[in-house]
Amino acid sequence: MSDHKLVLDAILHTIRDAVVIADGDGVPVRVNPAFESLTGHNGDDFLHAASEHAASANAQIRQALAAGVHWQGQLRRGDGSQVGVEAAISTLDGGHNRLAVMQPVGVPSAAGRIGHDALTGLPNRDIFVDRVERAVLHVNRIGGSVALLMMGLDRFTLVNDALGHAAGDHLLTEVARRLRQCIRETDTAVRLDGDKFALVMTIASVNDSVIVAEKVLAAVKEPFAIDGQEVVVTFSIGIALYPQDAGESAALIKQAENALHHAKVSGRNNYQFFSKDMNNKAKSRLDLEARMRRALANEEFVVFYQPKVSAENNRIVGAESLIRWIDPDRGMVNPGEFIPVAEETGLIEQIGTWVLRRSCQQIREWQDQGLSTVKVSVNVSARQFKSRALLDIVTGVLAETSLDPKWLELEITESMLMNDVEAAVRKMTALRDLGLGLSIDDFGTGYSSLSYLGRFPITTLKIDRAFIADVDRNPKTAEIARAIIGLSRGLNLEVVAEGCEIEAHIQFLKDNGCDTVQGFYYSRPVPADQFRAMLADGYLRGQS
Repeated sequence: MSDHKLVLDAILHTIRDAVVIADGDGVPVRVNPAFESLTGHNGDDFLHAASEHAASANAQIRQALAAGVHWQGQLRRGDGSQVGVEAAISTLDGGHNRLAVMQPVGVPSAAGRIGHDALTGLPNRDIFVDRVERAVLHVNRIGGSVALLMMGLDRFTLVNDALGHAAGDHLLTEVARRLRQCIRETDTAVRLDGDKFALVMTIASVNDSVIVAEKVLAAVKEPFAIDGQEVVVTFSIGIALYPQDAGESAALIKQAENALHHAKVSGRNNYQFFSKDMNNKAKSRLDLEARMRRALANEEFVVFYQPKVSAENNRIVGAESLIRWIDPDRGMVNPGEFIPVAEETGLIEQIGTWVLRRSCQQIREWQDQGLSTVKVSVNVSARQFKSRALLDIVTGVLAETSLDPKWLELEITESMLMNDVEAAVRKMTALRDLGLGLSIDDFGTGYSSLSYLGRFPITTLKIDRAFIADVDRNPKTAEIARAIIGLSRGLNLEVVAEGCEIEAHIQFLKDNGCDTVQGFYYSRPVPADQFRAMLADGYLRGQS
């Protein structure tokens, strides 16, 4: 994409005026979000005249584009109503394209408004309202939610009174700078007035707003150096969600203000959702995160092992390490409950390193006890794989435990590899150079690309349980499983089928040349002492 195209995209996305770009014949080819907001037409519907109202508006815009340099009239909206607009018309690229910049009659253009706060450089309240409306329109079109975070500095007046207004202004500019660092490029940080700020975000999950709120609280309470003084302030944050808490943008803003007031009266330096249910969920999530940190410190995590078995002769040929959490107060915690939170908070890197170290230590203990050694696979999270420290961590653990790398395998999900294939190949090659194995987990469910598969220096493919569950009665999944087995053998890779629960699964896989199976038919994940007993026997008979 050219620099000119990037600049044009950015302008069209941020300008508040409605814009239509047409080709040299005056046929509209592109509109911006502000046009959709003004007219109530979905962009594609308008451009393709997909409805009666869209066709009428399209014809009116063509008339406007043919008018010369200025047009004023009534434009048909998506709901059939009319809106008065005036448009400035210009030509681009020597007449190859035309441009119409429109606003409602009587409303000054964006170029004539002050759109940013003079002190902090952040967008101001005028742009704030527009961004909330635009975010709502975006979510209506593609799904998801809008999170509106309304934020006020706690006891800001004390800074002004103690250090003066100049110091207060300096503090506000520093707060704005930190806010920018807490959000994505697609989010909007706004200074509303005084010590009041806001964030507008489109999110896929409520937890996304929690993560940002926690990041903002942490960023702001770090001391500020203001005119030679160390100043500590905190934020109170109110959060409202669209469409969960409000049906339109004005109501959403009101609910966020109500939530901010609740945060202020609830002790400050905290965030509150407008919805009591959301507050309860956020508190539960915070409690879970705190308990996980305690669990790491108190060694409440343990590693269970699920055997991998030869389909041909029932011999144990490997194991997968799986983390389990035994909370002293609540018992076993479901991994599906705490792993996602560990991923979001970054704790997964510490937890993953702990599992890797403990697994390698355990293999060495079994070896020292004279048991036959099998390869143990350890899952690598997306955060771990992206970390620059991964190679050093693995190297360090292998050296620390004196484990021969051939007894260790790292399991990586295929979706981790497809964002940056070149970087993934480099990292995987460096890991393979250590002498350990690499497995692609859940193969066939993510973003598989056979053209890339041959480039990944892997040793194993794992067939996802989704293809095994009904392999005995569904010809389509059976054919997919056969294809993956054949692909693995053609690439000289070991193939492991997980989720094997009944004898029919085992028989199918044996008949079709699958090397290794894993699942409840043979054993659930078990503690290390139970797996040690299995290793001592060497074979598993399966559940009949």
